[in-house]
This record gives sequence, structure tokens and C-alpha cells, in this order.
Amino acid sequence: MPCLDRRDLGLLVLRVGTGAVLAAHGSQKLFGWFGGGGIEGTTAGMQAMGFHPPRHSAVAAGLGEAGSGALLALGLATPAAGAAAAGAMSAAVAVHAPAGFFAQGGGYEYPAFLGFTAAAIGLTGPGRYSLDHATYHVLNRPWIVALAFAGSAAGVVAVVGKRSRGLRRSAAEN
Repeated sequence: MPCLDRRDLGLLVLRVGTGAVLAAHGSQKLFGWFGGGGIEGTTAGMQAMGFHPPRHSAVAAGLGEAGSGALLALGLATPAAGAAAAGAMSAAVAVHAPAGFFAQGGGYEYPAFLGFTAAAIGLTGPGRYSLDHATYHVLNRPWIVALAFAGSAAGVVAVVGKRSRGLRRSAAEN
């Protein structure tokens, strides 16, 4: 098997595995599948974590994870999918950061790993065994990579910044 085939096969395995984990995680938030809280439970969680408006935040997190995961697994719009997943995981990292790095103690290890992996796939591209390849990379152009990651970064700064300001206000009131 030539090296190029192995790389494409490796990207397929990485994309499908990462995408499936993200899609399942987002499905917990949106639909309550796999033991998740569904949109109502996620909304309550978002409110407790300081995200406002909590329902919009719950929907955005669920769609960001489930949607980007499905797209990554398919290898469709790979730069946008990788950027969206990295953005969603960045917000999760911000929530878990006070608990330290390791997931065992409630830290950000797991969302950081998913975010870095999704970002790497978005930057690297989907490989030949993908819908992007089958559609001649219409949704996988260099300008899309730049735009997707810039947009995701701007979104993370806005959402995490708004949450931080709200948490500081709440702490000052108490």
C-alpha cells in the first residue's frame, strides 16, 4: 500500500472517530441521546455555567458539536467543520479550566484534545476518502480555511468574553 493511501486511510479513521465522538456528544445536548440531558438539561447547565441566553447557548453548543462532528465524519466542508468543532471545544475548555488540566479532576483535557484534533483535521484536509474529495473540494478551499478559523475565533472571543463578564458581575454582586 503506497504512503499516500495510508495517509488517506489514516485521515479517514481520524475524521470518522473524532466526528462520531463530537456528533454523539452534541446529540446528548440536543436530543438527550446516550444518557444526555437534552435541550432542557443542557439549557439548565448553560445557565449554571454563566452562559446567556442559556437556551441559545445550549442549541449553539449542541449544533456546533453534532453538526461539526457529522461533517467531519463525512469529510464535507472539512475546514468549516474543524473550525466549528474547535470553537465549541474552546468554550468547553474555558468552562473546565478552573478545575485544572486533567479530566479526572473535571479539567479541560478532553475538550482540549477534541478541539486540537478537529482543528488539525480542518487545517490538514479530509484526504481522498471524503465527500470533499468527491465534490472536487468545492467546500475545502484555502480561503474557506482562513475564513472558517477566523470566524470561529471571533465567535469564541465573543461568547467566552460575554460569559466572563457575566461571571465577574455576578461575583461583584455577591
